[in-house]
Amino acid sequence: MVIHESAEDYLETILQLSKKLPVVRSIDIANEMGYKKSSVSIAMKNLREAEHITVTKEGYIYLTDSGKEIAEMIYERHQMLTSWLVRLGVDESIAEEDACRIEHDISKETFEAIKKVIQ
Repeated sequence: MVIHESAEDYLETILQLSKKLPVVRSIDIANEMGYKKSSVSIAMKNLREAEHITVTKEGYIYLTDSGKEIAEMIYERHQMLTSWLVRLGVDESIAEEDACRIEHDISKETFEAIKKVIQ
């Protein structure tokens, strides 16, 4: 199944917010990502239809097993790649931005090879 980069970013953001907040709502995601609430609402509808999230009647957003799996994969890639780039001497803010771009396109095989070298 193909999942778009923007969907991966939303899932990663939901995961990160769920670690900081008691519940995650669309407004929390919009504030964190700097997007309009209307854009987030459309994305949440798509993620819900793809069964990556559930949304309660109160508007609380939870990752499903598939959503959590994708979010954790992207989050791990982001953390590892950022750390690796910083160790290579890249400024932290640039490393963060570059890791965000790389995390979506890198193959599983390449990421595992980098991960092996990093650890």
